[in-house]
Amino acid sequence: MSSAPDPDHGPGAFDRAERDRVEIDGATPAERISGPARWVVIGLTVAALALVVNQLFNLRTFGVVLIEGRYLYILGGLFLAVAFLVFQMRGGKGGTPSALDWALFAATLVCTAYLSQTAQTNLSQGWEYAAPETARWVSVVFFLLVLEGTRRAGGLVLFLIVTVFALYPTFAGYVPDPFSGFQSSFLETIPYHVYSAESSFGIPMKAFGGVVIGFILFGAVLQRTGGGQFFNDLALALVGGYRGGAAKVSIFASGFMGSMSGSVISNVLTTGAVSIPAMRRTGFSAKTAAATEACASTGGVLMPPIMGATAFVMASFLSRPYVEIALAAVIPSLLFYWALFAQIDAYSARRGLKGIPRPDLPVMRQVLREGWPYIFVFALLLFMMIVMRRETSAPFYAVILLLVVNQFRASHRLDLHRFANMIVGVGLSLAELTAILLGVGLIVGAFSATGLAGTLVNELVFMAGDNILVLLLMGALTAFIFGMGMTVTACYIFLAVVLAPALEAGGLNQLAAHLFILYWGMVSYITPPVALGAFAASTMAGSNPIATGFEAMRLGGVIYIAPFFFVLNPALIGQAPAVEVTVAVTCALIGVALISMALQGYVSLVGPLRGRAGLPLRGLLFFGGLFIAAPKTELLPLGYAASFLIGLVLSALPLVVAWRSEHTPPGPKSDAERIRA
Repeated sequence: MSSAPDPDHGPGAFDRAERDRVEIDGATPAERISGPARWVVIGLTVAALALVVNQLFNLRTFGVVLIEGRYLYILGGLFLAVAFLVFQMRGGKGGTPSALDWALFAATLVCTAYLSQTAQTNLSQGWEYAAPETARWVSVVFFLLVLEGTRRAGGLVLFLIVTVFALYPTFAGYVPDPFSGFQSSFLETIPYHVYSAESSFGIPMKAFGGVVIGFILFGAVLQRTGGGQFFNDLALALVGGYRGGAAKVSIFASGFMGSMSGSVISNVLTTGAVSIPAMRRTGFSAKTAAATEACASTGGVLMPPIMGATAFVMASFLSRPYVEIALAAVIPSLLFYWALFAQIDAYSARRGLKGIPRPDLPVMRQVLREGWPYIFVFALLLFMMIVMRRETSAPFYAVILLLVVNQFRASHRLDLHRFANMIVGVGLSLAELTAILLGVGLIVGAFSATGLAGTLVNELVFMAGDNILVLLLMGALTAFIFGMGMTVTACYIFLAVVLAPALEAGGLNQLAAHLFILYWGMVSYITPPVALGAFAASTMAGSNPIATGFEAMRLGGVIYIAPFFFVLNPALIGQAPAVEVTVAVTCALIGVALISMALQGYVSLVGPLRGRAGLPLRGLLFFGGLFIAAPKTELLPLGYAASFLIGLVLSALPLVVAWRSEHTPPGPKSDAERIRA
């Protein structure tokens, strides 16, 4: 049995200095916001959160009950104003706001005051179609502020996409079919964007004001109160000692962190600061260490129970409880991480890599003794979401419990300075998401104003010629292309309007179709030429960015295949009888493991498939895994048994050769072989 780790050496393992650096790096933008701007951000964030609590819990503070439109105007306006203080004109977070930033901040608050004050009149008189003169010009100013906020928070590419689509109704009549639509003038289009419930303040912002904000708050508080360190230590204690342990820790830790943050890049920058050096120290190449972290961080966006903001927007689009979305994502998420785990194990076995020395690892008993409150908090969250069906209020109760528990833990107790940093960090995250959602909402509004969404759905179905596979391939390519220039949430919202209805019209399961576009919208994070997640990780590892991107494609190979499995077989998202779900999941787990091992050229617990002679055997193993995992569908008129048998036959020879290669003693080397060695 291992002794407890020394506090100054070894562990906590990965080095307490590394951990401290992660905390400092993560707090940098919040720390850089200082002076009057810092106090304004804190004040507006607290005020906005108080507004949310009053609205969602129906507290009727001061007898105030806000209609939904007024609530969203105030909430969106406050965080959009904050965005101008925390995002610099030329990019980057933090710093001292300029005079222009303060002017934009003030203009946003003035517009917000007008919009909230006139919300009831707008609702009763239909300002989206017949706004008075003053309301029109206020909407124009607010529209321009939204575009600038989107540029600062989402980048130039997203800004250009949003701008073109937002103004599309002004020239839709001049565009050739099938992209033409109902045309409006500029001063008809802009009020529609601002005053209707179908554009900036439509489904994305409704989801944000309803459930997203609570879970983002929960994730931020969990990380600031030691939850991130606990889950990292838990991953270390679980798998750190096995071969390739540092990479396996990265998989677990990034899955936990990604589920909390929902952001691929921030996940890479936080967990990667610890995991990448640890992987390098235990024998991983720079590109593989970076690629592993990029894949693990990307998968975190798919990881229940939180999954980031996108899943909550999906719940609003589908008018389903968020719990249904999270439960449906469990199996696809399991397949992705199981495949990544299998690849890392095969890579480690092929290269003879070892785990982290046991003395340098936390002791499981000690980790659980110190961190059991976090497990209890998660249990409370899940109980309230699944059993009590109170997904809107659940994260707020979990946050209160976290803050109470935190005061009894000296190592992570929040003093006034840390608490202020936490509030600023929350405000920054919420301001970033608000600015992006308000901008992306303009795209949804443009499709609504022109009637283009229905036209595109029909055209896509017509072009596919009723061939579901062709439609899925078109959808995957479309989602991948748009994923290059947008955040996962922005990409999903756009495709949920354009593509998802076409997939549903093709006869596919509604929930599976929406998860399909979510998955394909995020593969660009590990796929060159964009591969933002892989490039961020490569910077930390000092590897070649493009080589890291291609290595991430290989490690995350199943993410390109799994969406086709579950969109064609709803049993893989739990939409089938329990027996069929069990059979489908078992076959899929075996199949994706074989696919992953084929990609690495080593079958775990069996042996290697070496050299050029091993390439065709790896191909057989890949297709064998594909057949075993293949969904029961009309495209492949085989049952589970027949498909499994075909896969087994294809895999038999590679498995036998791998076993013999591992267990047959090497013969004497020839002179030529000795010279080459």
